Amino acid sequence: MRIVLVVVFVVITLYLLWLLRKPISWILIATFLAIALSPPVNWLSRRMRRGLAITVTYIGLLAVPILLIALLVPPLITEGNNFADNVPRYADDVTQYVQKNDRLREINKDYDITQKLEEEAKKLPNRLGGAAGTLRDIGFGIVNSLFALITILVLTAFLLSSGRQWTDAFINSRPPEQRDRLRRARDNMASAVGGYVAGALTIALIAGIATYIVLTILGVPFRGPLAVIAGLFSLIPLVGATIAAVLIGIVTLFENFPTATIIWVIWAIAYQQIENHVIQPQIQKRTVNVQPFITIVAVLFGATLLGILGALVAIPVAASIQILLREYVDLRTLSIKTEPPPPPEPPPEPAPA
Repeated sequence: MRIVLVVVFVVITLYLLWLLRKPISWILIATFLAIALSPPVNWLSRRMRRGLAITVTYIGLLAVPILLIALLVPPLITEGNNFADNVPRYADDVTQYVQKNDRLREINKDYDITQKLEEEAKKLPNRLGGAAGTLRDIGFGIVNSLFALITILVLTAFLLSSGRQWTDAFINSRPPEQRDRLRRARDNMASAVGGYVAGALTIALIAGIATYIVLTILGVPFRGPLAVIAGLFSLIPLVGATIAAVLIGIVTLFENFPTATIIWVIWAIAYQQIENHVIQPQIQKRTVNVQPFITIVAVLFGATLLGILGALVAIPVAASIQILLREYVDLRTLSIKTEPPPPPEPPPEPAPA
């Protein structure tokens, strides 16, 4: 009966965790954000009240995506509209090129490719209304996600204001011999998460600057927004640089093709290998204190389990597990140490004759 009750209890617990997976994920994200934002909040709280320090940090956090949207969206919209307006001209250029080539002219005569291309090109500007409807649906989805974002930010604020008090209360409830060890593990895990965030921002800055320099040399337009895109995607371990390279490679097709595209592809492949296997492991080794091999394995496991979110949090999670294991092994080592054996008693003195 006891085994049956244990099995039923485990099944019910797992089912409840599955039902509550969304709020649990929000709490975990809020915990990660609170730990990541604690260094600037602690620095500002030395100069002002902690509530005001949290507010200033939040304003800075929210200002970053607003500035990025203001930098990226207008050029994208402008170039998208220009491209849609110029598609008929591009189709005419293709038609003229085909007519000048005997082989292509025969293929076109059999399949009427250019005529179909021109027909579709003339329809493209009229289809912008459908694209606007798609963007509207995306906008509604973003608005519906604001509830989750606001909830996470509120939970993060509570954790920033009172989280340390809660952890101190828990640590003080443990036996005295465990308190120093738990307090040290907590501080080390917080340092690991903060170091990971600093390292990720450093990698993004390196990627953005390198991309801007290369695009400047190649003469590609909109190099500023493209460099920002490269930096943002570099925050995604392993695959982020590849995604950014493909997007920027598409832009190079319209500027000095094929020279700029070939040079960009070669540079992107080389830089991705350097970033994945040299820059990122070395920076994370110094900031998170995780070995490069464990860093790569953790990112692969996290991306397989949870996708992009798993890849982002894999390194600090691996660092936290490493810290907990170190403390546990140290505790077990101390607990199994035996007392040194007492010195042997001296032999009894012989009785006097």
